[in-house]
Formats: sequence, C-alpha cells, structure tokens
Amino acid sequence: MKTITCFVAMICMVFSHAIAQQHNTPDALVGTWLVEDGSAKVKIEKMNGTYSGRMVWIKNPNDKSGKPLVDSNNPEPSLRSRPQLGLALLENFKYDEVNHWSGGTIYDPDGGKTYSCKITMKDNQTLEVRGYVGISLFGRTDTWKRSQDITMK
Repeated sequence: MKTITCFVAMICMVFSHAIAQQHNTPDALVGTWLVEDGSAKVKIEKMNGTYSGRMVWIKNPNDKSGKPLVDSNNPEPSLRSRPQLGLALLENFKYDEVNHWSGGTIYDPDGGKTYSCKITMKDNQTLEVRGYVGISLFGRTDTWKRSQDITMK
C-alpha cells in the first residue's frame, strides 16, 4: 500500500510540474485578457524587452451622448480627449521569476490614476493583476481570464 501511495504521489508531482511548464515562460503573458468585471479586454504584447497592454475592446464603448469614451479623468488636461479604446493600461513589466511579472504600472481610466503593479499567472488562462500604492499590501487584485477573440459576442 505504501508503494502505491508513493507511486501516486510521484505521478501527481510529475503532472503538476508538466502543467506549470505550460505557462512558466516570460511570453506566456502575451495575449488578450478579459478584465474581472467583463467590461474590457486588454491585449498584452512584448515590446523592447518589456510587456505592455492596451485596451482593445470595451463592452460599452460610448458615453451617454453616444460619443466614444475618452480619458476624461486623466490628471493631465491635454490627455483628457484621447479615446479609451487603444489606451495603454499596463506598461513596463519585466519577467521576475516563474509566472511573475513586476516593475510595471497599471493605469485606471475611471479614476485617472496610475499604480504600481505586479502580475501573477495562476494558470495558462488566469492572471492575478495587483495594483497598489507603495507596497503591495495596500492594493487591490483583479482576476483576468484569457480571451481567444478580440471582440465579445
């Protein structure tokens, strides 16, 4: 019985290691991700050795008057007229260690603020995106899901 238990444990370890290998490369982050509340999709790409993400889809892309949403809460007045669609939300992330990216920032267009951020890939389909002020203890984590398409049906 002890031999069977050890054999099963060994198989589980090999299987979990194989699953972890599926997403422990720096470029595993690249792709399109649906934000936690389903309101937007962010496409993450690698550029010049770092990872950045832009908003490529918005569930409700227009304001009440029917005009495209703009970055109206940006603290810089000259940027308040830029469209939210295509807006850079994630910038300058570097791959730290297996399934972790840090050193970047996340921009919140609803509040017009930029926060320090770190990203953890839980599995090939799930990201935990943590924005924070100062240390990561003072922040919020959202769960993003990988999206195969750019548009939402």
